[in-house]
Amino acid sequence: MEDRIVSQEAESGEDLVEQSIRPDRLREYIGQRKVKENLEVFIEAAKLREEPLDHTLLYGPPGLGKTTLAMIIAREMDVNIRTTSGPAIERPGDLAAVMTALEPGDVLFIDEIHRLPRAVEEVLYPAMEDFCIDIVIGKDSSARSVRLDLPPFTLIGATTRAGLLSAPLRDRFGVHARLEYYVEEDLAEIVRRSGDLFQLNIDKGAAYELARRSRGTPRVVNRLLRRVRDFAQVQGDGSITMELANHALERLQVDKLGLDHIDHKYLLGLIETFRGGPAGVEAIAAKIGEEAHTLEDVYEPYLMQIGFLQRTPRGRKAAPLAYEHFGYPYQEDNT
Repeated sequence: MEDRIVSQEAESGEDLVEQSIRPDRLREYIGQRKVKENLEVFIEAAKLREEPLDHTLLYGPPGLGKTTLAMIIAREMDVNIRTTSGPAIERPGDLAAVMTALEPGDVLFIDEIHRLPRAVEEVLYPAMEDFCIDIVIGKDSSARSVRLDLPPFTLIGATTRAGLLSAPLRDRFGVHARLEYYVEEDLAEIVRRSGDLFQLNIDKGAAYELARRSRGTPRVVNRLLRRVRDFAQVQGDGSITMELANHALERLQVDKLGLDHIDHKYLLGLIETFRGGPAGVEAIAAKIGEEAHTLEDVYEPYLMQIGFLQRTPRGRKAAPLAYEHFGYPYQEDNT
């Protein structure tokens, strides 16, 4: 069945390239083995019972494949998928418009579901439990509530910040799947797969070098691969060797640990300006000229994962490994 995708934003060229290399089936999906194995069971059980898959919550850092998994689930269930995002649904009527267009068994994918307005979230509860929504029509004395029946469907919510979901919403998801950062072997396999789709010749060493510098994230490794491909085509013979990969990544300001110039600004600002911390994320963001929520969602999770950053009740602190990475002596009294 052809997927029906409703998007609130026009897709860029990069988005289209990303879609072209996304796997279509669970057997093609690389990494996240535990999540994938469990989903295989849940999907097969739902198909045997001829029921929609239970509502599913996908959470974890950005770029790990939540959207890709949602689309794969729809394909495995052989149903349509409609996509939107939390910020795009401003009023209950917006949600009603999307839901009343669903067909039996369809998947509704809401990205950034933690950003749903509270009024919309409350309308979502009966939709998830009883497949109906109550909409208030009119104002003041002429206001009346109208109940709309919905076909059975699967809601897939994706979020990078599961802790911001309210307990009532979180508890209504029957399947919870946390996506973890990828290991190098899986990322190198993603490089090889994407390279085959791009018809590129990639050395094994170059594939692993890209994997090492991709922050454990498939989206990053594919982005780096596209940019290294540019260098290979313009400054090489089209093949990606270890030497060319290192040259291109240095030009892209991505170091051996995958830290880019924003990571460097963050950590050096914390060490040099705030004496290693503790410092508030808002203060750090103002110092380096970045949005605080971007630092929290995109950069800090990886810096904590590799042991360069600590979150304390008083703020952020640079860990000893960060001092070592930049050649600064670590002082024990920086606490």
